[in-house]
Amino acid sequence: MDDAVELLKRSHAGRDPERLALKYALLRRDPFAFLRGTSALFHARMPNDKLLYKAPLAWTCGDLHLENFGSYKGDNRLVYFDLNDFDEATLAPASWALTRFVSSVLVAAPALDFDRDEALAHAGAFIEAYASALSAGRARWLERDTADGLIRDHLEALRCRSRKDLLDSRSTRRGKRRSLKIDGKKALPASDKQQHKVRELMTSFASEQAEPEFFEVLDVARRISGNASLGLERYVILVRGKGGPDDHYLLDLKEAQPSTLTPHLRTAEPRWASEAHRVIGVQQMMQAIPVAFLHPLELGRRSGVLRELQPAQDRIDLREAAGKNRSFREMLGQMGELVAWAQLRSSGRKGSAIADELIEFGTKHKWRSRLLALAEHCAEQVEADWQRYCVAYDDGAFKP
Repeated sequence: MDDAVELLKRSHAGRDPERLALKYALLRRDPFAFLRGTSALFHARMPNDKLLYKAPLAWTCGDLHLENFGSYKGDNRLVYFDLNDFDEATLAPASWALTRFVSSVLVAAPALDFDRDEALAHAGAFIEAYASALSAGRARWLERDTADGLIRDHLEALRCRSRKDLLDSRSTRRGKRRSLKIDGKKALPASDKQQHKVRELMTSFASEQAEPEFFEVLDVARRISGNASLGLERYVILVRGKGGPDDHYLLDLKEAQPSTLTPHLRTAEPRWASEAHRVIGVQQMMQAIPVAFLHPLELGRRSGVLRELQPAQDRIDLREAAGKNRSFREMLGQMGELVAWAQLRSSGRKGSAIADELIEFGTKHKWRSRLLALAEHCAEQVEADWQRYCVAYDDGAFKP
């Protein structure tokens, strides 16, 4: 069996078969979907190049790509646009995140109507914006008043969204009672055992909060979301919130697993109380304002990340940028700045390089063209691995 196929099967062992089947089908769709869902394979395939190991150590979300940026409500209830997926978060050379992101741009380019030269120019713009923001040495953030172009339009569009809209889309209402909508697309039924487990966890969590009645559980379902995490233990939880049926809240509880980057690191990682503490700890260091209700919970022998599922938590629809060179490049520039700001914000923390080291890295030029060449190689590898995966999938190698 092909080593890529074997690695994928091993890295998904033990996941919920029903949702894992959905993930395997998503990976078959196109090379970009494949890249999004195969972080373990991507990092196992990275070339043994000194740039990938000599860059300053920085905190990374671990799975940086075009769709791992989005809007969310912070714990101060304001809306921000930032990195938003930290499942694979760890301490790694700063170049790792950049290589994966640039690879994602190159892999996604054909579907977005950009030719090779345009894709390389866009990727170069991301690298230059990142380096410029890093060398400036000031960590900023993006919100409605500071964003431009597609990101600004995205944040403006969120003004008309409400919690009631989200509740209506994810639940059904009968009188004064709501229950989660089980549609097979965003939610699957939770067993009695799973319902009991989550309710017990939330009761324990609520007892430590200032307003425990806010977290009274009304319903629980298995959540279908994302790409990389499909098949992991994950729930959407309807809680009482502020009282009435239009004032309930939706929470997301997702199992945390070890980072797929860990086997490939050459430096010791900091110790965390649990994998959930790692995910949340890095997220709190890198984001300007963390997402609301972010908290680690124990899931038996494992741990999970609790957070609010929000109406304002969303990604930009990349199709809006298809064929629009100026808009796409402007968006990538802002994403490059966000990565630099997140690394600066978390610099000097738990073993990461201090800001001065990152600033110096940003001022250097030799690594930029080399990183683009490495990303081209990685993108070609993703395409080749996807082709092999498609053959194996069609031959039934990924059936339960």
